[in-house]
Amino acid sequence: MTSPIIITGAAQRLGLAIAENLLAQHHDVIITYRSEKPAVEKLISRGAVAIQADFATNEGIQRFISTLTNDQTLDLANKKVRAIIHNASDWDQESDTNDYASLFTKMMQVHASAPYQINMALKKLFVDKKVGADIIHMTDFVQEKGSKKHIAYAASKAALHNLTLSFSALLAPNVKVNSLAPALVMFNEWDSVEYKEKALKKSLLEICPGAQEAVKAVNFLLNSDYVTGQTMHLNGGRHLK
Repeated sequence: MTSPIIITGAAQRLGLAIAENLLAQHHDVIITYRSEKPAVEKLISRGAVAIQADFATNEGIQRFISTLTNDQTLDLANKKVRAIIHNASDWDQESDTNDYASLFTKMMQVHASAPYQINMALKKLFVDKKVGADIIHMTDFVQEKGSKKHIAYAASKAALHNLTLSFSALLAPNVKVNSLAPALVMFNEWDSVEYKEKALKKSLLEICPGAQEAVKAVNFLLNSDYVTGQTMHLNGGRHLK
């Protein structure tokens, strides 16, 4: 394994599409997954290293960090890290619980504390400036707009956006740190026709582009030389509606 790209939450949706694309480009890839899915085995068969990790608890975060830094088969102290893409996410909402304290803690744990702790643990393990390293945070359109239905989620994504600003300053010039902030880029298989029609009207472009929109943005950031501390908004002009 040469200097790998780490993708958290790569068992489905955007994370899966990004992992498949990077493997097709012959990058060494380390993925995390929370629960077993057929996609995990497919990624392993294509050469990915898969690590089970649940970032909803601090113990889960620390176990993952320990694996990265201590596993001799990964040998990151010598091979270094080319990039990490923080994609692991939960989309819990207030209507599903009355335990708002636990909901807020979980959202902050997954979306802010986990990337923060992992970045701090890896900051000496990134490849040098000559090669170029990247951190990409997957934030969300709601980081600036807020959300009536996902209040804790939106707050945690705003915190992750702020981490982008801080880490870009801390880790320069060796590491570029940026965010991707998608709005609707993928539908779920269970979404109704009525929901899809209503959702498409929320953006100026009125399309749902699919996971490849995030894949293209990731590749742009990985190949750029002069972009750091920025947020790429993948929202079809939704902010202007």
